[in-house]
Amino acid sequence: MFTRFFSTSRKVLTGSILAGIIVALLCGTLQFFLSYHKREVKFDTLIVDLRSYMESYFTDLKQSIDTLQPYTLNNCQDVSAELTSRAAFSLNVRAFLLVRDNIAFCSSATGPMNVPLQELIPKLDTRKRVDMELLAGTPMLPEKPAIAIWYQNPLVKSGGVFTSININLTPYMLYTARQDEFAGVAVIVGDLALSTSSGRLVHVNDLHETAIRSTTLNDLPLTINLYAKAWTTEEILFALFFGLICGIAAGTLSYYILTIRLHPGKEILMAIKRGQFYVVYQPVVDAKELKMQGVEVLMRWRHPVMGEIPPDAFINFAEAQKLIVPLTLHLFELIIRDAPLLQTVLPAGAKLGINIAPGHLHADSFKEDMRRFSESLPADHFQVVLEVTERDMINQLEATPLFEWLHREGFEIAIDDFGTGHSALIYLERFAMDYLKIDRGFVNAIGTETVTSPVLDAVLTLARRLNMVTVAEGVETPEQAAWLREHGVNYLQGYWISRPMPLEMFLKWQPDIAKNSE
Repeated sequence: MFTRFFSTSRKVLTGSILAGIIVALLCGTLQFFLSYHKREVKFDTLIVDLRSYMESYFTDLKQSIDTLQPYTLNNCQDVSAELTSRAAFSLNVRAFLLVRDNIAFCSSATGPMNVPLQELIPKLDTRKRVDMELLAGTPMLPEKPAIAIWYQNPLVKSGGVFTSININLTPYMLYTARQDEFAGVAVIVGDLALSTSSGRLVHVNDLHETAIRSTTLNDLPLTINLYAKAWTTEEILFALFFGLICGIAAGTLSYYILTIRLHPGKEILMAIKRGQFYVVYQPVVDAKELKMQGVEVLMRWRHPVMGEIPPDAFINFAEAQKLIVPLTLHLFELIIRDAPLLQTVLPAGAKLGINIAPGHLHADSFKEDMRRFSESLPADHFQVVLEVTERDMINQLEATPLFEWLHREGFEIAIDDFGTGHSALIYLERFAMDYLKIDRGFVNAIGTETVTSPVLDAVLTLARRLNMVTVAEGVETPEQAAWLREHGVNYLQGYWISRPMPLEMFLKWQPDIAKNSE
């Protein structure tokens, strides 16, 4: 038997490790390519933004130059003042030069001049409608690169307007603001380039890196290159970390599921035997004076490997494995054990709210279990309230006489989570209920003016007409408490009052009435 146990355990452990590794690889790879795709989208967006920015700038510049083209027919003395003014108010323009017969005869910076344009910019082709060159510098700023751009005037022989502009109007300027997204940028005109990796002009062949994105402006011989690393350290580390977390989670979950499948029901029975279940108590106070009138008893499971297991998970599993009766009986034992101490802090007649599942309600031992539980509690001190969740299916033919018997035996019945299932009104019509517990979903809607709010009004009106006591669950804010009190709710329960507490904390707990009344 021990050999089989260890062999099975080894298989479970091996399978869980393999599942963890596979999930880690899949999740890590998926995360990496997701990050890579996001970077690709960023680069696509950035290159489009840069191109739009540059084309918008040169369109505005072209409009300014078009207004200067007629000045190529005038003398410099007549237009120099206007030329200088235009340059001063044009963004990033160093100088405008008027050209006629390939001679630059007027400058916005120096006034009249008589210099062949070929001496200034040897490679510039004035026969073209528009041409550009990169300059290592200009006479006024010899150490700072610039862009030279030529716009031809077709009405003047070998004439037009020549302009030098600062290089920082290019993507280089945007690079400083968005440098975390890429490694560099280069502006290329002809066979010369200016890149962020160098402060001087270089030949295109000296740009050793491969551009991750590249674009050329419409109607202008200017190209923009973006450079970035194919893989970033941050992306790789995050993908590894994400894959590791997913792998650990998947491996742990696989171990738990495989253990449960190989030993169906054994986990719960062993947990009962080893004392892994415990109870917590959540106070219920009257809405008017905010004095504690009882508690709802809730079961919790602290698994030695999985930690705290959600109640919905183990209760549903217990019902599926036909173990809800022993689990509920264990809950009764825990309450009976705590009852003498609870008696010291709860007033006589205090309500003990206990959830009861249909699987136990319809069990043959139910009546005897309830009698034994009631007789084991301190005499005439607690009022046991059995809470039946409205979502659970109850056999009407069996439940009606059972509820009548419970009332004769002195138990009270509450419909829990009212309004969250499919049969709320049917329950109220067919069964005699003492309490209506309003689901936290309705309470959370208070003040939001959603469609749920008028439904809550209708629920409270219905409860009053049926003479049912109302208990609001999930009260978390003073505003919710005030609204519920104003609308006649009898009892309040939720984090605003207190979270569910183990016995040791509950014995020391005192409601802060002054705070709650604010």
